[in-house]
Amino acid sequence: MKLKLPRPPSPGEVFDKVRESEAWRSIFRPGSVFRKGYKDTQRDRALAAMNNVLYHLHPVKLKRHGLKLTYTFCLGGLSFFLFILLTVTGIYLMFFYRPAAELAAGQAYQDIETIRNSVVFGDMVRNIHRWGAHLMVITVFLHMGRVFYTGAYKPPREFNWVVGVILLLVTLLLAFSGYLLPWDQLSFWAFTVGTSFGQYSPPGIGPEVQFILLGGAEVGGETLLRWYVLHVLALPFVITIFLAVHFWRIRKDGGISGPL
Repeated sequence: MKLKLPRPPSPGEVFDKVRESEAWRSIFRPGSVFRKGYKDTQRDRALAAMNNVLYHLHPVKLKRHGLKLTYTFCLGGLSFFLFILLTVTGIYLMFFYRPAAELAAGQAYQDIETIRNSVVFGDMVRNIHRWGAHLMVITVFLHMGRVFYTGAYKPPREFNWVVGVILLLVTLLLAFSGYLLPWDQLSFWAFTVGTSFGQYSPPGIGPEVQFILLGGAEVGGETLLRWYVLHVLALPFVITIFLAVHFWRIRKDGGISGPL
C-alpha cells in the first residue's frame, strides 16, 4: 500500500495565509495594495491615500492644470527638497563643529577650518549647505510670489497663506542664524549690525530685547551658543510643524488652486 504524502503548500498559498494573519492586517491598513482583497476601485484608492503616511499628504484627485510645470514651476517642492538637503548636510557638519567662542579666539572658527581642510568631503558638504540655504531663500520668495500672482491666497486658502508667511519668516531666521556660525570677521560684524536693531524696539524694552538677542551686552560666545541652538534645534522644529500644517491644508483646501 502506497502512502500519499500531503502536498506542500505553494508559495501563493503561504503568502495568502500570511496576509490573513492578525500581524499582517495590523501593519497594512484597509486600502493597502498589500492587503488581501484589494481591488483597484475608487474607494480602495481613496483608502490607500488616507491610510498611508506619505500618500495622505496628497489629495485623492488632482486638477489638470496642477500637473503643468509652468503653473507652479515646482517651487514649493524645490523649497521642501532644499530643506531636506540642508537637514542632511547640517547633521553631517554637526559632528565636527563646536559652538564655543571668545572674542580673542574661537573654537568654532577653528572647527570650520578643520571641516574645510581635513574632514572627508567637509568642504563640499559645507558649500552644499551654504548654497542650499541661499537657494532655499530664493525659492521660498519665488513660491510666495507665484502664489500671490495666481491668486492662490484667496478663500478658502487664506489661512494657508498666513502659514506660508510664517514659513518665509522662519526661513529667513534660519539663514540669519546660520550666518553667525563660521565666527569669522564677516559673520561677527554682520551679526553685530543685524542684532543692533533690537535697540530700536519700543521704549523701555530695547535693552531687554538686545539682551535676548545677544545673551549679554555684546556679541560673544553666549551669542554664538544661543543662535546655534536656535539654528539646529528650535527653528527646524518650528518649520517642520508649519510645513506639516502647510501640506495638510493644501490637501484639505482642494489641492493646488486654479489659475485666475
